[in-house]
Amino acid sequence: MAHLVSKAARGISHRWTIALASVLASPFAAHAADKIVFGIDWRAEAEYGGYYQALAKGIYAKHGLDVTIREGGPQVNHMQLLMAGRLDFNLGGGRAVEFVQNNLPYVAIAAIFQKDPAVLISHPNQGISGFESLKGRPVAIAADARQSWWRFLAAKYGYTDAQTKLYTFSMAPFLADKTLTQQGYLGSEPYLIEQAGHFKPNVLLVADGGYRGYGNIITTGRKMVEERPGVVQRFVDASMEGWYSYLYEDPAPGNKEIRAANPEMTDALIAYGRQVMKDHGIVDSGDALTLGIGAMTAERWAEYYNGMVAIGVYPPGLAIDKAYTTAFANKRVGMNLKK
Repeated sequence: MAHLVSKAARGISHRWTIALASVLASPFAAHAADKIVFGIDWRAEAEYGGYYQALAKGIYAKHGLDVTIREGGPQVNHMQLLMAGRLDFNLGGGRAVEFVQNNLPYVAIAAIFQKDPAVLISHPNQGISGFESLKGRPVAIAADARQSWWRFLAAKYGYTDAQTKLYTFSMAPFLADKTLTQQGYLGSEPYLIEQAGHFKPNVLLVADGGYRGYGNIITTGRKMVEERPGVVQRFVDASMEGWYSYLYEDPAPGNKEIRAANPEMTDALIAYGRQVMKDHGIVDSGDALTLGIGAMTAERWAEYYNGMVAIGVYPPGLAIDKAYTTAFANKRVGMNLKK
């Protein structure tokens, strides 16, 4: 983060003049920074790079926010923490529909991933050329995926629960069994498998199979939206600026924060994760190209919901428009950073 270092007495007055002018010019100068606790849904990695970039480059601070990022993981339930008031914002995945289904006072406010980065990974030379090739073959799937994109793919391509195995977030079963396909994350498992197994796996992006769910969805309480809309807007704006900066400017500040939060991350893995997000349009594609990163539309939400209703994931008749609000996204904030 930027800071001033004085090397001599001469010039102090000049610097104080500049600092005072900066403070007076800031729209947030009259108040202390609003403290925000934000929960991500996994350990720090490139897929959260925009948030760490906003933290590292002082973008949150510029917007009058003092942000703390809390990592997630398989033993952390950030939805419960949000409900308990210990988080102000979190990444709620596709659970926004469940907010309406269960009459919970929470709402989606921005969708960073226009494409879900979940993937299915298989060994080469096994005759798997596309999603249709996986019918009847063993696939390792985690419990949460079984209730979301796997249900969609199963309905579309004729998969059955009988062919599934439990994915325990270990690559060992996959590396030992050439017939096995496993789920993964575009920016992580394909790289790690190539490093550990010394072969390039086949990778199928779930979004390319027709799944239309958003990913990396920022959610918050309706109380926050109603009582502190200015804070919500500033958090969204700063996060979007952070994402544009991370993808299109030097990502080094954000990467440093990622490594500090998660020392298991290597420079090579972070660089890989960032690059595949760009190559596959995970963040900046679709509606985001015209509305800005974080874009959400009623049409896209309806398409996703209706598709999941058709296969029995959600009941029909939910007031899907109450699951999200487009009041804070779709404003092209930060787009000027895109080169």
